Amino acid sequence: CEMWVQTFHPQHGVFEALRLHDYPAFAAQQLKEREEAAMPPFAFQALVRADARTQEVAQGFLAAASHAAHAHGLPGLDQVTLYPPVPLTIQRVANVERAQMLLESSNRTALQRFLAHWQPVMQATRSQPEHKGLIRWLVDVDPLAI
Repeated sequence: CEMWVQTFHPQHGVFEALRLHDYPAFAAQQLKEREEAAMPPFAFQALVRADARTQEVAQGFLAAASHAAHAHGLPGLDQVTLYPPVPLTIQRVANVERAQMLLESSNRTALQRFLAHWQPVMQATRSQPEHKGLIRWLVDVDPLAI
């Protein structure tokens, strides 16, 4: 059986592992790299997405929700990193602008506690007049893709 792979990164370790049929070594290396970089499964993530009529409203809502979390001093916030809102890679779909904000923590319990207390704050933030163009928002815990 023969397989061809086209890539810009032929020296990447995944291709050597494929060639050698050495999944255990590849998995061990990936886990080591992920631990050093504090990536899942050694860190825990949630992704908040906002869909709105404009990119400004989508990012504005996420930024306001982040500021509100800090203003309320929500439980678990001291162990959670909230990154600034950014547009999605494909930011406009069916005339809807999309933005996202990543949250990370090394402690799953702290992240869950923070999210539970943040949800009503986000609901209150959403009801403010400046976020009138917001269509919907959602929280994705342990996202598969960012």
